[in-house]
This record gives sequence, C-alpha cells and structure tokens, in this order.
Amino acid sequence: MQNIITLKNHIEYQKGSVVSKEILKTENGTVTIFAFDEGQGLSEHTAPFNVLVYILDGEAQIKIEETTHTLIDGQMIELPANKPHSLKALKKFKMLLIMMKL
Repeated sequence: MQNIITLKNHIEYQKGSVVSKEILKTENGTVTIFAFDEGQGLSEHTAPFNVLVYILDGEAQIKIEETTHTLIDGQMIELPANKPHSLKALKKFKMLLIMMKL
C-alpha cells in the first residue's frame, strides 16, 4: 500500500528557522521539502546535480548567479548544476526540492 501525502501539510513552519524533511533519497538524487520562516534563507552555494524548486506556499527570492527571481506558490524554477544560487524567504514559504543526476 502506498502512502499518500499532501506536501505543504507534511512540514510545519518554525519561528526563526529553516526546517527540512527528506522524502526520498537514491544514488541519483533526493526529494526534500523545506519550510522557511520569513527572512530565513540559504546562503550562496552550488549543487552537483540539477535542482528543481517548486514553491508550495508563500513567496521566495531565488538568485541564480547574478539574476534574482521572485516566486510564489505554484511556480517552479530550475537551478542548474554547479551554478551558484541562494534562497531567501520574502514571506514564509514552503518548497519542494528535487535534485537529480541527469
């Protein structure tokens, strides 16, 4: 029997924090959900695989190299492998992150 979950209800916000929950991990990548309180973020870093970020709730600022994007719930963006990127919660937000080796 398969477990059915509603992603944005599967993780809760925590005041002043970033919370993550890994849903799937294989040798080819991971699927993780995150909840960012307003003003929280991830500093600039790179990932070895391509990453898809889908906003489940709220509003996020995502910077890829020198370009800044503002995303709201229901929107998705690709973060290319080995390209510097950062994330910041303009309002508290939840996201699904899919990192995969192509």
